[in-house]
Amino acid sequence: MSIKHYLQFNDLTKDEIYYLFDRAKWIKDQFKSYKKYWPLEDRTLVMIFEKASTRTRLSFESGMQQLGGSAIYLNTKDSQLGRGEPVEDAAQVISRMSDVVMIRTYDQEIIERFAENSRVPVINGLTNEYHPCQILADIFTYIEHRGPIEGKTVAWIGDSNNVCNTWLQAAELLNFNMHVSTPKGYEVEIERAGLYDDSHFEEFENPMDAAKGAHLVTTDVWTSMGYEAEQKERMMDFADWQVDSDMMDVADKSALFMHCLPAHRGEEVTAEVIDGKHSVVWDEAENRLHVQKALLEYLLVGEVK
Repeated sequence: MSIKHYLQFNDLTKDEIYYLFDRAKWIKDQFKSYKKYWPLEDRTLVMIFEKASTRTRLSFESGMQQLGGSAIYLNTKDSQLGRGEPVEDAAQVISRMSDVVMIRTYDQEIIERFAENSRVPVINGLTNEYHPCQILADIFTYIEHRGPIEGKTVAWIGDSNNVCNTWLQAAELLNFNMHVSTPKGYEVEIERAGLYDDSHFEEFENPMDAAKGAHLVTTDVWTSMGYEAEQKERMMDFADWQVDSDMMDVADKSALFMHCLPAHRGEEVTAEVIDGKHSVVWDEAENRLHVQKALLEYLLVGEVK
């Protein structure tokens, strides 16, 4: 099978995405039943981190080990990448010593340059522009709880960041609707989001209007990694974009709440919501493990019949 990378959500087709969801369910069932499943025995995942992480490292490292393989952690501060080695050179070397690479970094350009020079699949663990593995887990979680997402409405409240961009790509690919509400100056940039058009999303000045009738309400921190210098300004700009119980009350009665974590209670979401009846954030976090195992299996061995 030719090398396939996963650098943004729409690198895979709709059929491939739904295949991954089916495999994730099966793999999760094996995990929950304590059944050994080692399709990646003797395979090695290299994880390269320029941005700090809890869930990304834990889910990829645990997932690779649970599939019978091994995972190696590299931080750019502790490797030659942090001392000026060209990304292209690092890709040539690392891909000759491993079977798959996951990178969590700043600019999307970095991971694209790495993939162009890699002999093995490369996975985007997060960049400033996209967070595809997170949205795989989010949609899988929605399907687990509520069934098909096609035709449903997802309300994004807050910054039009990498997670928002990826939700927008997913809506375009999987045919659901996005309601996006951001403060002025933080609106969606269609080109940066990697969209073909704006037919699957609508922007709202008032976050309550965006949440009205939504089947899923989701948000993220107001200040993402790399934007810490804007913290004070963002705290003021986003003050009216907090997801609270009033907002969840105007959503569909079956609405779920999601957050990719870490969360700041009292800022982008109230404790009442994230710890309340609508919230599925802990299932969402766990499902990073299962969808990424399905992704690793697919990129390394292809479809399993």
